[in-house]
Amino acid sequence: MTSNSTAIPLLGRPGANPALTASLAILVIAVAATGGAWFFQLVVKIQPCPLCLEQRYAYYLAVPLAALLAITAARGAPRPLLLAGLAILALAPLANAGLAAYHSGVEWGFWQGPTDCAGPIANLGSANDLLQHLDTVKVVRCDEAQWRFLGLSLAGYNVLISLLMAAIAAWGFVGTAKR
Repeated sequence: MTSNSTAIPLLGRPGANPALTASLAILVIAVAATGGAWFFQLVVKIQPCPLCLEQRYAYYLAVPLAALLAITAARGAPRPLLLAGLAILALAPLANAGLAAYHSGVEWGFWQGPTDCAGPIANLGSANDLLQHLDTVKVVRCDEAQWRFLGLSLAGYNVLISLLMAAIAAWGFVGTAKR
């Protein structure tokens, strides 16, 4: 027995377990993207609009599912179970990419967005202070990009990240199906 075969017994040779590789990659990407969203919200103080918040749902699904799938793939779970998990990990980010593309189109004015807006819920105090508090509330609109880098808003970057996650899950699905 070589030292290499005992060092990483569950992984074996590179690419030997595409379900494990894909789920770990998706887990890392989803955690980083979620952390980035919370960083922009809590540190940079860019408040999310309703569409931004809806786009986070796919990540909230992907993180625990990818972790669970990685554990089960490392323990030799049945192929149909792995394929089902990878299918969900492909479809959820793909749907999220569609939602993010819609949001990007709203920001660029290509089409009408939702009519609801978001703002912080605060204690407005007494009726005398109501007008003063209303002046300090910032309403977050879905049709205004609050931040852009290289021409893309956060929704635009979410399209790219979601498509990457979907492609990795599809690669894992195909690789697992061929095993």
